[in-house]
Amino acid sequence: MSVEGPISRYIAAGGVVVHEDRVLVLRRPSQGEMRLPKGHVEPGEGVLTAALREIREESGYGGLVLRADLGIQVVDFEWDGRRILRTEWYFLMTLADPDALPLRGEEQFKPLWLPWEEAWAALTYSAEREWVRRAFSMKEVL
Repeated sequence: MSVEGPISRYIAAGGVVVHEDRVLVLRRPSQGEMRLPKGHVEPGEGVLTAALREIREESGYGGLVLRADLGIQVVDFEWDGRRILRTEWYFLMTLADPDALPLRGEEQFKPLWLPWEEAWAALTYSAEREWVRRAFSMKEVL
């Protein structure tokens, strides 16, 4: 990586949410992205609490059931001329009430439910494809 200067670091948490063999992905038209729900862990907030909050805020889906901890990975990337090291923590989840309609999520995201392989292929970032791969390998807990 050719970026010089200080490195920004932060922790993010998110989830691979699965329902009827489909994975929740978020289309973000303004950025031309397909991604999983995740976001910053706020000061004093646990990673699971942050993951649940971020999924609800971005997608509108709450009432989730934790099925497995998918672990952590560090993603190293450049953004706006800066080097970023993001420690990501993800969880495998399902809907507590599959019949519940989602609340309104963030306008910038359009939630989609895609079959495993389509979700994996559609994701913009390889780091997020790794989360779907890990979740798929743990399907027996669903």
